[in-house]
Amino acid sequence: MHLPGVGPQTERRFWATGIGDWDSALSSRPPSGISPRRWDELRDLIEESYRRLQRRHYRYFAERLTPGYHWRAWPEFSDAAAYLDIETTGAGPGAQVTLVGIYDGVRVHQFLAGENLEDLPEFLERFAVLVTFNGSAFDLPFLKRRFRRLQLDQLHFDVRFGLQRLGIHGGLKKFEARLGVAREEDIAGLSGEDAVRLWWEYQAGDERALDLLLRYNAADVVNLETLADYAYRRLWRECQERAGSLRRR
Repeated sequence: MHLPGVGPQTERRFWATGIGDWDSALSSRPPSGISPRRWDELRDLIEESYRRLQRRHYRYFAERLTPGYHWRAWPEFSDAAAYLDIETTGAGPGAQVTLVGIYDGVRVHQFLAGENLEDLPEFLERFAVLVTFNGSAFDLPFLKRRFRRLQLDQLHFDVRFGLQRLGIHGGLKKFEARLGVAREEDIAGLSGEDAVRLWWEYQAGDERALDLLLRYNAADVVNLETLADYAYRRLWRECQERAGSLRRR
């Protein structure tokens, strides 16, 4: 899907002829509807893709995959993934970022307004893929407004929209419950609105409110890894099932 001119319909045509991955494309004759010259061009690009993948050039794939298909590159770059979630003072045009949490697969890093939030852009540069829940509509636009020079040119796996492709709808907490992901009792019932309230309580001098806010945010990003794994496996299974059904026709 990252090859120029290859959309969902063309890809399904490849699947129907047994071409299900890069290796099989390199060893196959042109499928129906593809000229030998065009097929040679595509295979040259696949060889280039192998080289880029070996060198971990994630921007190469981020630029060539449409956003809805960035999820396909997650396994190859998951060791450099940032599971990201932000908290704000609200959802309106004047709202501000108060906290950014990032889980790197080992530990949680948090960037708090008024303390270390300005360190976030440099920290984000170490990651190849950003994983969010509804980040396309909320988290990333907020960060781009807050940090005008922030590139955010990584691959982006938005788990919410990945699940929607499967016909699964709902919020982050709903999916956590579905997968049996538990939270500590005192943060289990908190929502985004509570995060706004906790921020203002902290601003008024309540240190306990900050502790709750930090732990709430940390749970969001840590649990996001489990949701991303679930979404990826379901999306990939759908691809395999569709490829199998096409080959049987």
